[in-house]
Parts: sequence; C-alpha cells; structure tokens
Amino acid sequence: MTTIFTIAQNWLEQDPDLETKAELAQLIDNAKAGDENALKELTARFDGRLQFGTAGLRGRLQAGSMGMNRVLVAQAAGGLADYIKQYDHNAPSIVIGYDGRKNSDIFARDTAEIMSGAGIKAYLLPRKLPTPVLAYAINYFDATAGVMVTASHNPPEDNGYKVYLGKENGGGQIVSPADKDIAALIDKVAAGNIKNLPRSQDYVVLDDQVVDAYIEKTASIAQEPRTDINYVYTAMHGVGYEVLSKTLQKAGLSQPHLVKEQVYPDGTFPTVSFPNPEEKGALDLAVKLAKKQNAEFIIANDPDADRLAVAIPDAKGNWKSLHGNVLGCLLGWHLAKKYHAAGKQGVLACSLVSSPALAEIAKKYGLQSEETLTGFKYIGKVKGLLFGFEEAIGYLVDPDKVRDKDGISASVAFLDLVLYLKKQGKTILDYMNEFNREFGAYVSGQISIRVSDLTEISKLMTALRNNPPSEIGGFKVTQFIDHLKTERNNDILVFTLENGSRLITRPSGTEPKIKFYLDAKGKDALDADNVLAQFDESVRALLRREQYGKQDC
Repeated sequence: MTTIFTIAQNWLEQDPDLETKAELAQLIDNAKAGDENALKELTARFDGRLQFGTAGLRGRLQAGSMGMNRVLVAQAAGGLADYIKQYDHNAPSIVIGYDGRKNSDIFARDTAEIMSGAGIKAYLLPRKLPTPVLAYAINYFDATAGVMVTASHNPPEDNGYKVYLGKENGGGQIVSPADKDIAALIDKVAAGNIKNLPRSQDYVVLDDQVVDAYIEKTASIAQEPRTDINYVYTAMHGVGYEVLSKTLQKAGLSQPHLVKEQVYPDGTFPTVSFPNPEEKGALDLAVKLAKKQNAEFIIANDPDADRLAVAIPDAKGNWKSLHGNVLGCLLGWHLAKKYHAAGKQGVLACSLVSSPALAEIAKKYGLQSEETLTGFKYIGKVKGLLFGFEEAIGYLVDPDKVRDKDGISASVAFLDLVLYLKKQGKTILDYMNEFNREFGAYVSGQISIRVSDLTEISKLMTALRNNPPSEIGGFKVTQFIDHLKTERNNDILVFTLENGSRLITRPSGTEPKIKFYLDAKGKDALDADNVLAQFDESVRALLRREQYGKQDC
C-alpha cells in the first residue's frame, strides 16, 4: 500500500529546489515523529494535485503536488511540450515570459530548458516583463504556444503558469478542450520522474527587439494632439513601469508622477495587503500623491500589467476608482465613435457578466456586439473584434496586436481619451455625465459569498436553478436563463427584471466563492445608485430565505 510518506518521499527525491526540499523534508520528519499537525499538513500537500485548467495553473508557493513549485512546473512543462509536438508537427516553438513574483524567473528557465530538451524552439523574454508583451511575442514570432509565469494580482504567496496557443489559434489563452488534453499529458509526465525529462540550454534568450516592437505599436494608439497631463501612476510593485514609461516617451505623452514605493517589481508587495488595484486601500499611496500634486487622475496597473485601474476626484474632491464597467464603456464609446467615423465595421465584445451598456453603444454606431463567457480567453477569440473588456478591469483596445487584455495599451488609449476631452475643455467626469445622458446611467455591484465547503456553492446554484425567484426587489423577473441549458453549457444563471436591471450568478473559477453580479439602470447617476442599493438589499434578502440556504450575506 502506497502511504503518504512514500508519495512525499518520491516527490522529495525529484525536487531540485533547496528551499522547498528542506521544507518538505522537515515536514516528513515531523510527521514521522508523531506530530499530528505535520501529518495533517503533509496529507493536505498531497491531497490530489493543483489542477491545470483554462487559466493554466495558479496556487500557493509550497512543496507538494497541491502547490506551485519546481517539480509541479517541470511536470506541466513536460506535458505541455508533448501537446505542442502533437499540435505542431513541423516546427514547434514557444515563447516564455515571467513577472517579478518569487520564483517566476526560475519556473520560466525550467520551462525553457524542458521545451528545448523536447526539441521545441524556445524563446525566453530577456527579463521581467508585462504579460501583454508575452502575448504580443507569440504572434510576433509566429510561435506555436506561449507561457507566462505570473499569478497576476493574487496574494504574494501565490504564483501561476498561464498558457497561450498561437498560429491559427490567434495567440490567445487556451480554452477547452485544449486544457483537458494538456492536463492529461501532464498527468502522464507526473506518473514518472521529472529527472527523466531531457533538458537543454539550447534556448534563445531574446534581446529587446520584440519589446521595442511592442512599444512602437502601442505608442501608435495615441493620436490626439499632445498637451500636458498631470496624473499619477502606480505599478503596484509589478512589472508595468518600464514598458509603460518607454511607450509614453515614444508616443510623446506626459510622464506621470510615480508612486515610488510601488514602482519597481517586488514579489513581497510590501505596501499593500492584496496587490490588486481594485481592492480597498490598494491605491491609498497613489491618492496621497495625487492630492499632493493636485493631479487630474490616477492610473494603475496590476502586478503583471494586463489590467488597468483609473481613479478620479468627484465633484467634491473625493477620490474614487472607476468601476471596470464604467471605464470599459467610456473606452468603448470613444473607440466606437472613431470606428464609425472611419466607416469601420466589427464587434464590441465583453464577458456576459460585464455591462449591458456596451451593446447599446454598438447599436448606436452601427457595430455588432457580443457577450462571451467570462475570461479574455473567450473575448480574444471573437471574430472581427474591435474592442473588448471585462468588468474585472481588463481591456483590449488593439486586437490586431494582442489577443489578451493589455493594461499598457489600455493606459495609452485612456490617455488619448483624456487628450480628446482636453481639447474640448472637458474632464472624465464631464464625459461620464454625457454618457449617462446619451445611454442612461448604468451602475454595477457585486456580492461574493466565500465558502469553506465547495458543496455549498452547488447547493445554492441548484436551489436558484430549480426554484428561481419570480420577483426581486419588487420587480418582476421577465427573463430567466440557465446557461447549462444553452449552447454555452456553463454554470451561469441570468435574471432580467422588468425595470431593466439584471442579476447574474456563477461560481468563481479561481476561488471558493459564488459571485452575484448586479447591473442597475437609472435615469441619472443618483437614480441608478438608488436602484442599485435597493437591488443589492433585495438580492441579499433573497439569499437569506429558507429555500436558498440562509446564506450569510
């Protein structure tokens, strides 16, 4: 009988990392000595394995098959290499990038060695760089695949492994069934020993040619007449600053005031409790600097710079972050007007949990609109895409360059919008008010319920599915869609109300949470806020009802 000690010892013997090797050895020794907590921890470390899915891998940096470490990454690289060779029989190739998190560079080099050892042409980006540079490099080199080692805006103790497919797949993130096929090949590699995987140093460490090409193309987004802009930027301890600064210089745009404590990569993220610019408190240092400099606005990237957050002062001078739906619609409106003036046809796309206002923008300017499943892996695959966004502050403003969200390009597009408004003597706040007059005031909210037992999520989804409410907040539900019964075949429920509001619920794909997305529409901003507050309260009351499990919300 295979015991937990046999499994752990086998893993230990494969581990090339001194830190995780020592950590696991100590855990094994303590468990064997009768330490019950150590035995419990050891069992948890090998209770299955970190699952490879459409988001690749993402998890805590720790020894064992349930953590991100060099053994697990080598297994993933070996399985992915087998998939790439099956997928591309002629000249398989891959580009590999990494951010500033702990071990990102090590995981990237391990991957490059294993790919090269498998006979795959491997290109390694020259240093810590944003995820969108990696996404761009895949198509730049016409590579078969790409890997970005990043955990995006996850907590400091995490890391991840994001996989892309190039050539006819367009360079976007993997979607099903590729994830399942790759996972099956990873399992085959994991059944053996990573020491048996051939490795080679014959991979190419790239120079700045591809980075410079990305910068030049991104700089071309800025088209409005240049004038001074007074604003603040934070990289959130990530890798965005260098590329953004060079892009601004290339475009002739004003450089920002920098939150110096957060401008350079630091995988410990010392000034924030959670390195996500959406999180409360994450922009505190930026706001402090903005007040000192009397800045017009703040822009922030997340740690791998594929997302953009914007904050502005309201009429009373209080700084507030723009919701991802608001910024997405402002950018979409600005670009739609440009495309319409140029006579260009195409699609404005967003995830189905993002604002329905984007469809109204598309309709006004004679463009098509599309809602996709959640995630840029789906948005990036939309044919004829002109612009795409998701409410989680992800934007794609130049899909001819990359097929993934891009916080650098979105920053330049936003600055171009600011310049467009400046020549008319307007601010972003003015533009938001114009949008409300043109399309109605849309506001969004979210309720997240974290669970300790994942079965609680399925129970609640089943209850809502089998016994859907006929009214919410005094308004009738005029349409109920269960996407398990549509061609999307996804665990998502949509409730549309007679007043134009909408509730969408789905399990989180990355956390033990169930999420409720609320979209409310009003005559003006104040009315919309009131509608949202009423909507939020009624949804929480609904979830506390007996038939829905008395949720704590």
